[in-house]
Amino acid sequence: MERFWIKNFGCRASQADGAAIEAGLAAKGMAPSGSAADADLVVLNTCTVTATADDEVRQTVRRIHRESPAARILVTGCYAQRAPEELAAMEGVTLVVGNSHKTHIPDLVSTPYHSQIHIGDIFEQRDFLSAPVDDAMGDRTRPNLKIQDGCNNRCSFCIIPFVRGRSRSATPDQVIDQVRTLAAKYREVVLSGINLGRWGRDLDGRVRLVDLVRRLLGETEVERLRLSSVEPMDFSDDLLGLMADSPRIAKHVHAPLQSGSDRVLRRMHRKYRPRHYADRIAKARALMPWCAVGADVMTGFPGETDAEFEESRAFIASLPFTYLHVFTYSERPGTPAAESAQQVPVAVRKDRTRVLRELAAAKNLEYRRSMIGKTLSAVTLDEGALSENYLKIRLAAPRAANLLVDVRIAGLHGDGLLESGALAVLPA
Repeated sequence: MERFWIKNFGCRASQADGAAIEAGLAAKGMAPSGSAADADLVVLNTCTVTATADDEVRQTVRRIHRESPAARILVTGCYAQRAPEELAAMEGVTLVVGNSHKTHIPDLVSTPYHSQIHIGDIFEQRDFLSAPVDDAMGDRTRPNLKIQDGCNNRCSFCIIPFVRGRSRSATPDQVIDQVRTLAAKYREVVLSGINLGRWGRDLDGRVRLVDLVRRLLGETEVERLRLSSVEPMDFSDDLLGLMADSPRIAKHVHAPLQSGSDRVLRRMHRKYRPRHYADRIAKARALMPWCAVGADVMTGFPGETDAEFEESRAFIASLPFTYLHVFTYSERPGTPAAESAQQVPVAVRKDRTRVLRELAAAKNLEYRRSMIGKTLSAVTLDEGALSENYLKIRLAAPRAANLLVDVRIAGLHGDGLLESGALAVLPA
């Protein structure tokens, strides 16, 4: 029996794609391997959001081919869609499959190869490409269900619309059927997408994400839904109100920010201003006082001055963020931002990243301290648990994974929390 191993790079949508590929290969009679070294087929499900992401993929290809020269290497995902010939030219790469053909991978690897590259025009895709998720093999306790793909925005730093195509949504019935299947096995299901808040805009009937979530609550037995990243202006009053009112929706708001400077946001071609963003976060916290609030933030965008960075830092400091994903700007060839003559020196970018990460760590510590003495609902993992407000918890005693439990918080542990009765493990 042939064995396969999959490595996913990038976002939750890619992780969901990887889980679907894994299920498809298993259905063809292949067996998952514990490592690349033991695999006959290695699938690299790539990201291409930055040049750094591309570098990581190429390094991984070279390492795997060096350590397992007999393994077939299949490269798929966003990098494969963007630059298939570049990847096909690498020693050890057997197949390159773009996002346009990703659902065909189980068939491609089980029949004789007729070509090395399988790719089509991603903008010709009109339907959401769905794959079975019955086994949700990518995660034992918190499966990612991708319900939307592509993006209609044209942010000046982003290549993703050109490798994922236009926004496309799974139909409500598709999503309901898949959530019913997952809810029979898992306590928490994470809804994900490339631009999740745009779900439904391409479907008939003027449906919105909030309409889908209501149907999922009414027509499935899922115990907890978690929304992954949603653009700030798609966190409507209606959606935030539903999140606040339902105990079956995780109290977790992740809204990409990128910058707190109005001028930088304009150069990024983002569709909101800082005042709009602040209004959505204030609304979320008013309805859900202890909810997690996270954001993606970029430092060193072309032309970002010291004053603009300070404006962004002060804006971030003023909001109740509980965590941040801080990224140093990296030129993405093919985007308008990469062509700018006002590139910020790399050393300055990295120093600004350090400043924001220190600010994020301080905010996270303050937030975790505020949880001491509270009882939080959490889903158990292979190790520990994850609270509905997105905090890791060290449990007092081992529990089976994939349970929803109430946990009394006694203190802090590492970058998470400590259940009452648990012993803190001190660093050696």
